[in-house]
Amino acid sequence: MPNANEDNPSALSQVQHRAVSELLRVAPVADDLGRRFQEAGFSLALVGGSVRDALLGRLGNDLDFTTDARPEDVLKIVRPWADSVWDVGIAFGTVGAHKGGFQIEVTTYRSEAYDRTSRKPEVSYGDSIEQDLVRRDFTVNAMALALPQQRFIDPHGGLEDLEARVLRTPGTPEDSFSDDPLRMMRAARFAAQLDFEVAPEVVAAMKAMSERIEIVSAERVQAELNKLLLSDRPRLGLGLLVDTGLADRVLPELPALRLESDEHHRHKDVYDHSLIVLEQAIDLEENGPDLVLRLSALLHDIGKPRTRRFESDGRVSFHHHEMVGAKMTKKRMAALKYSNDMVKDVSRLVELHLRFHGYGAGEWTDSAVRRYVRDAGPLLERLHKLTRSDCTTRNKRKANALSHAYDGLETRIAQLQEQEELDSIRPDLDGNEIMRVLDVGPGPVIGKAYAFLLELRLENGPMERDAAVAALKEWWAAEN
Repeated sequence: MPNANEDNPSALSQVQHRAVSELLRVAPVADDLGRRFQEAGFSLALVGGSVRDALLGRLGNDLDFTTDARPEDVLKIVRPWADSVWDVGIAFGTVGAHKGGFQIEVTTYRSEAYDRTSRKPEVSYGDSIEQDLVRRDFTVNAMALALPQQRFIDPHGGLEDLEARVLRTPGTPEDSFSDDPLRMMRAARFAAQLDFEVAPEVVAAMKAMSERIEIVSAERVQAELNKLLLSDRPRLGLGLLVDTGLADRVLPELPALRLESDEHHRHKDVYDHSLIVLEQAIDLEENGPDLVLRLSALLHDIGKPRTRRFESDGRVSFHHHEMVGAKMTKKRMAALKYSNDMVKDVSRLVELHLRFHGYGAGEWTDSAVRRYVRDAGPLLERLHKLTRSDCTTRNKRKANALSHAYDGLETRIAQLQEQEELDSIRPDLDGNEIMRVLDVGPGPVIGKAYAFLLELRLENGPMERDAAVAALKEWWAAEN
């Protein structure tokens, strides 16, 4: 990295080897764009997460730039150069573009702040990169590389904090979080993504100002929560949300799992159990992070506090907590503005997560296997992972027995799938055939007949057509 920060050359040299190859890879695009802005009389710098990730040796193809050019000037410079351009973020000073496999965002120097009742930031443009960097969330995101000179700019000691793996704010955390309360959640997210420690003064401000998160829109909170959950170490970030009181505001069902225990009623810490289940579910992922699986693992036991009962023999029970939890999951996810499909899938997994245990340790009948597969539907593979993850016992003998039992169930499912179309179980007669056999027109009776035949199919497996017709006629006779 030529022309590095002359004020701190020794510190920079410690991370230089990680950044050089990353910056050389993007240099043709970044320097070319920098020259175009320079020729137009403007400044341009690679900034924020792009510089941070380059220094960490993990820069991807998403590049963030900042400039003193106003958005309309950015469009004039970028349009003739880029492969494609979009301006959906122009109201916030951001112009996006694609160029040679890179996704680029150029944002005008800006500052933004909330008033006490606003859910949207008020954007005003700045005139210097120093003014822009001081409004960044954390010092490790407040570094820049001026282009095309490749001059390193670090007015807030971000490089030192990067080396120490600590998250601090450029100004006071109180001012930073007052400007944008979502930054408190970002602290938890970056702790999880980067495995960084959050500075004590930042944690203290998060605790003191946690109620400020309530002015942030549910959509922005959800987006930040998703990034946290999809990180490599979500437990770190979730723990910080709980410890600072932020979770009480955005996901209160999580801290509620820290059920108190006393010397007479001892039981597992459901909060700790849920975080372990989340980690174990992550270990079973095969094709990258799965938000549906991770949400269902985190929320699978949220119905326990409402269903907890102390039995006369000293045991603690949580009867029907899966049903209560499914309803709570729907309500919380709807409040966080998740899509209907996401709400449906996660709540269904929460509802089904105990189904395997409901069959006991005995041999699974064909009927039970069919019902299990039909109820899970397209969520079957995720249900497999969630059920296996839900075993957190330290008793190796018990854990091995549960794992062996579930191995047996998956084997049974595979065997039946070879014999029957378990993924699309339907009655042996469709609606048109039912009407012909019963000599009736469309109406509620067809739905009842269909449900009868489906139950028969689940219980007995595929039937020959003549047998299905005979069973339907017998049912019809009993109905009349």
